[in-house]
Amino acid sequence: MAATNLQDIKGIVFDKDGTLLDFHGTWVPRMRAILMQLCSDDLAFAMQLAVSVGFDEHQQRVRSGSILAAGNNREIAQAWATPLARSVDELEAILNREFASDAAGHSVAVDQLTESMQCLNDMGFLLGVATMDSEAGIAATLAPFACLDLFAFKAGYDSGHGSKPGPGMVQAFCQAMDLAPGQVMVVGDNTHDLHMGLSAGAGVVVGVLTGTSVASELHEADYVLDSVADLPALLGAE
Repeated sequence: MAATNLQDIKGIVFDKDGTLLDFHGTWVPRMRAILMQLCSDDLAFAMQLAVSVGFDEHQQRVRSGSILAAGNNREIAQAWATPLARSVDELEAILNREFASDAAGHSVAVDQLTESMQCLNDMGFLLGVATMDSEAGIAATLAPFACLDLFAFKAGYDSGHGSKPGPGMVQAFCQAMDLAPGQVMVVGDNTHDLHMGLSAGAGVVVGVLTGTSVASELHEADYVLDSVADLPALLGAE
């Protein structure tokens, strides 16, 4: 059972990749394009690096909880620096730039993303994004879907609020929106999203199945939904 009555929720913090965006449709093509560039079109080497951060070559999916699914660009850079003979700082800068560009692939929204966010906004909820992508990446990947302005708070791993599963991003949202943690719902597709919410004392944590996790991996959530499109109904939309 949720620790907080749903009627007490005033704000919602969303993970981005796998929650607002289709994770595999958005990031697997980007990862492939950037790795081929970094590996000078050596496909075997590129696949070796992809596997090292959590890509399952046989399933053609990213493993839940892996660096690629749950980490940030610096952590990916740390994994690739030695085999690529590049510095972590250099690789992080490249990843921040390239992942925030659509040159390596276009973002793919989850079904009914804009309609769902507009509905929640119209219902009076304060909305935020907390992602392990960069702050610039939030704008770059969500801008095509006419929903960016609906989020009153946006935090990336480089925004100064710490990283998941720590509580910092949710705490910063609470401070910015003048809400108590118990008035906040956290929504994500991975355990690190749920743990971020739990560590911050969020009233409700919700798992969604549009990312890298299956329902059994999200057992700590108060609710597990197919997607964010189910949220308005959960929160009482007519």
